[in-house]
Amino acid sequence: MKVVAIIPSHLASVRFPGKILFEFHGLPMIEHVRRRALLSKHINDVYVATCDIEIADSIQKFGGKVIMTSDQHTNGTSRIAEAVAKIDCTHVILLQGDEPLLLPRHLDQLIESIIQNPNGDAWNATAPLESSEELDRHSFVKCAISHNNKILLCFRRNPFFSDLDKISGFTRKILGLIAFKKEFLLKLTSLPPGLVELTESIVKMRIIENGY
Repeated sequence: MKVVAIIPSHLASVRFPGKILFEFHGLPMIEHVRRRALLSKHINDVYVATCDIEIADSIQKFGGKVIMTSDQHTNGTSRIAEAVAKIDCTHVILLQGDEPLLLPRHLDQLIESIIQNPNGDAWNATAPLESSEELDRHSFVKCAISHNNKILLCFRRNPFFSDLDKISGFTRKILGLIAFKKEFLLKLTSLPPGLVELTESIVKMRIIENGY
């Protein structure tokens, strides 16, 4: 098994243009993410996939690896699919470039889940919801999970009860840490989006809607 991490990135953030390159503690935000990913015990390599020369120049200045991609991508999943097609690996982890507090041990935990379930198609880290107010917050994705931690449905606004206590046993929030078997990712991104994916703007629903 050979695992690489890819950080898809572009400058055209709607709410915070250029967010990826926002600098604090002497480094751009995305560089914090890249360096933290390199601290994982199980990741073989880390790449940044981008269509923007400014991002590529910034990463290469720090000795990082960059793969230039099309500027037509509408989500990070399709961008890393283009990038990983050129890389020798078995699995790829999609990392969010705006999460500089990423913990390497969470990456290791995700990869250990892959090792335990080598026939899986995709894996996504989740976390507990902290309050009932989060259930209807549109800005991040929630999911319903089965007894064996399989994600059954992803959504933005809660379709169940509004009382967190009633659903906390099967409802969690999705984190920006998702892994794919390489060949599965290439297959997935060749499929058309389904109705739930289009309605909720949640790309990972394509996995569920196609029965994977």
